[in-house]
Amino acid sequence: MAPIERHVPVMRQRVLAILAPAIQHQGAVLVDATLGLGGHAAFALERFPDLHLIGIDRDRVALDLSRERLEPFGPRATLVHAVYDELPEVLASLGIATVHGILFDLGVSSMQLDEAGRGFAYSVDAPLDMRMDQGLGLTAADVLNTYDTAALIRILRDFGEERFAPRIASRIVRERAIAPFTNSGRLVDLVRDSIPAATRRTGGNPAKRTFQALRIEVNEELSVLERAIPVALDSLAVGGRIVVMAYQSLEDRIVKRALAEGSRVRAPHGLPVIPDSMQPWLQLLTRGAEKPTDGELTENPRSASVRVRAAERLDVAA
Repeated sequence: MAPIERHVPVMRQRVLAILAPAIQHQGAVLVDATLGLGGHAAFALERFPDLHLIGIDRDRVALDLSRERLEPFGPRATLVHAVYDELPEVLASLGIATVHGILFDLGVSSMQLDEAGRGFAYSVDAPLDMRMDQGLGLTAADVLNTYDTAALIRILRDFGEERFAPRIASRIVRERAIAPFTNSGRLVDLVRDSIPAATRRTGGNPAKRTFQALRIEVNEELSVLERAIPVALDSLAVGGRIVVMAYQSLEDRIVKRALAEGSRVRAPHGLPVIPDSMQPWLQLLTRGAEKPTDGELTENPRSASVRVRAAERLDVAA
């Protein structure tokens, strides 16, 4: 299918190089917690013939497409409809205690951006849905049409880092009294008209921060991620590795904080002998957050904002 053919996984060579020492042995299990169209998963299964993959995604359309893509690998690929903070339940249902690699490729997928009817993209006029699982929860239109001004300001400011949040929120409330919001084009125009002309000249489409904020709110992305990283780390076997690809600063901060906590010495300063229980149980594998190379940017322009962090499980956390 066309979406699969044009899909290019972000930084696939680098991601697999980081994971390789943990997943190249016989019996290794890799969890792709954000399966999407299965690009990273297919690359891993091709490269490591003894690997078993567990692919998780909340988007049923993505699962159907990736199931087609991964069909040649037969029983080596197990696909599950779930949200990634449900990883412990997924592994328990499969009778798996620990895994050797975990990959998170966060944010909106290429397929979701390219499918106009999903409402994720501000470049096309489409119904304001933005749900990654279209069978559950509020849509972006529901948020716009029901949240009060204060709540709208909060999500635009906290999730979109939008400095003109009060202007945009007040305008939304006024405009929805005339007619409810249904499509993205009207929202794009509203945001553009709410922002000073001088500000609109730089930084790309002025609606991108509002769309990011709505998507995060609709899918509870940050709260899900805050739950998901700790349970993912708990699921790693000793020597197992986690790689997280984040595309905006809010996600990256959550990942950075979780990995830093596991990699620090937990003993009081000046203690002459550090007990094993206070030693770090994670080893960071990247210096800060890695960014795409020039070659990667040429191959895949959508990788421009990605930040990659990775760590290895050293021991059982105390």
